[in-house]
Amino acid sequence: MPRALLVGGTRFIGRHTVAELLAHDYHVTTFTRGESEDPFADTEGVDNYQGDRNDRAALEAARDAVDPDIVVDFVGLFPEQVATATEVFADVDAYVFVSSGSTYGEQPIPMREDETPLCECTPEQATDESMASYGPRKAECDREVFAAADRGVHAMSVRPMLVYGPHDYTERTDYWLHRLAEYDRVLVPGDGDSLLHRAYVEDVARALRIVAERGDPGEAYNVADREATTLSGWLDLAADELVTEVDLVYASERELAANDRSPGDFPLFTDEPMLVSTGKLAALGWDSTPLAAAYETTVAEHLDSDRDGTDLGPSRDAEETVIEALGSVESDYDGGVSSGPSRSG
Repeated sequence: MPRALLVGGTRFIGRHTVAELLAHDYHVTTFTRGESEDPFADTEGVDNYQGDRNDRAALEAARDAVDPDIVVDFVGLFPEQVATATEVFADVDAYVFVSSGSTYGEQPIPMREDETPLCECTPEQATDESMASYGPRKAECDREVFAAADRGVHAMSVRPMLVYGPHDYTERTDYWLHRLAEYDRVLVPGDGDSLLHRAYVEDVARALRIVAERGDPGEAYNVADREATTLSGWLDLAADELVTEVDLVYASERELAANDRSPGDFPLFTDEPMLVSTGKLAALGWDSTPLAAAYETTVAEHLDSDRDGTDLGPSRDAEETVIEALGSVESDYDGGVSSGPSRSG
């Protein structure tokens, strides 16, 4: 039975990756500090090794105890961490680093692994803990992966776009699902055409396994839904799964500003399209889950959870203030006041 060691692995993407690996007959060990609840505490075929990933000796002890065939690194946030991990796990069959679509320094459509430049990373950014340096830090982590591959390590990178699905502790998707489930009218920034490529979490987990088994050293692989949707298109599909009727009320940047709001106040909004090519991953035999099936499980788990994401966007009172202001104005020009058609499931 092949053995997998997951650095991290008990929260969102890791949780689904454990299930994916179990389904393919791996024995799985998660390496964590033991500070979060372990959903696999009583699961056959899953062990937990406690330690701090910043402690090289702890990583070496876990390596020696588990003797893994593959390692998946979920919590590498700084280049120094990845440099150490690729040294410690230099002899495994595959080391897969969980990177991010945020590594790209430019945003052509689509972003391609072997063509689109990565973010530059200054020495200060390499150790900075703020989200402002997240993309540059992840890009530098990828460079550590590539350098390790040049040394003969079977190291690869997987770059998910915005990940959604069951057990998403970020609550970015929950914000919108809660709005759709609770209200008849929902405020949407812009014209609803915000295009941020998403990745269903089970597809990310499958990508990590496939890359570990079939990927080439020194390569990076984008992962995202094979069918991209705009924000309003995503809301349409989610409303269908919720079996509800919702009017989407669109507000331009100027109209939001008149009410002390901006498009950036809303989760999952981007003012520039962000799309990646997934052909390189598909060539390994990967495919994504049909959107209807992905949204079905996402919505069902949301309804069973207590997450609502309300802290991530405008309050409902603020939202209603803008909706009421838009309702008092009549305009026919493009990008002006508009209320979307009724979405029924």
